[in-house]
Amino acid sequence: MAKLDLLSRSRRSMPTGAEGALGFAAGLAVVGGFWLARRLSRTVPAGRGHPIKHQVLDGAAALAQRKIPLESMNTYLNGFHMYADDMGRQVEASHFCMHLAPDLHQCVIFDSNAKDARLIGIEYIISAERYERLPDDEKQLWHSHHYEIKSGQLVAPGIPQMAEHAYFEDLVTTYGKTFHTWQVDRDDFPYGVPQLMMAFTDDGQIDAEKLAERDRRLGVDSDKRRASRVDIPTPQVHPKANCWQSGQSVQTGLHTCAFHRTDGHGQAE
Repeated sequence: MAKLDLLSRSRRSMPTGAEGALGFAAGLAVVGGFWLARRLSRTVPAGRGHPIKHQVLDGAAALAQRKIPLESMNTYLNGFHMYADDMGRQVEASHFCMHLAPDLHQCVIFDSNAKDARLIGIEYIISAERYERLPDDEKQLWHSHHYEIKSGQLVAPGIPQMAEHAYFEDLVTTYGKTFHTWQVDRDDFPYGVPQLMMAFTDDGQIDAEKLAERDRRLGVDSDKRRASRVDIPTPQVHPKANCWQSGQSVQTGLHTCAFHRTDGHGQAE
């Protein structure tokens, strides 16, 4: 009798098909609500004072549209750049990169890894083999990455150091071409033309206070990173790279030029 009672109670405790379906649907609703809340939380404009209309439109676009190139930017690197014509102007750079081809990475650069980060530039990273094939006048626009990596200044926050080490073993031989579109060290608005940037190549060049503040904020230790990378071989750097080391550098500027029309207006008869 006891066995029959136990069996009947266990059967009563088991959900019916309808109950199971409802429970499953409820679970999906909870998960979906959590996912939606996360998506919406990321779409609220970071700045203050945005009209409700803009917030709603931004939120709807975030839910309806995929940003596939952005989803492919799976590597976050933090380092420093200097202006190609002024070592004293040094800027922290948060890179978000995708590996577009075996010998080519492309990165967008922000001034931080935060919701209100300002988009300040772009960087292309190529292999040493591809760099060798560039025309000489193009080579002068590129900088090497050997010192950034060997010194511990370039870091990949948040990933295990073993994985970071393996990544930088490949990156140490590469070259980068970087333009900053927003001179955040001077202006609160993206004035002017994009500026060519370079990287450091030796001790004593970077502002030690800037580096120490970055390390504290991100919870990294550049000196320990340097020590852990001592086994990464230092590559032979092409003499055309890091052109500023010769005492002469290059920088962008504006010039007036003729405008070529194709619609027939304004052309001399």
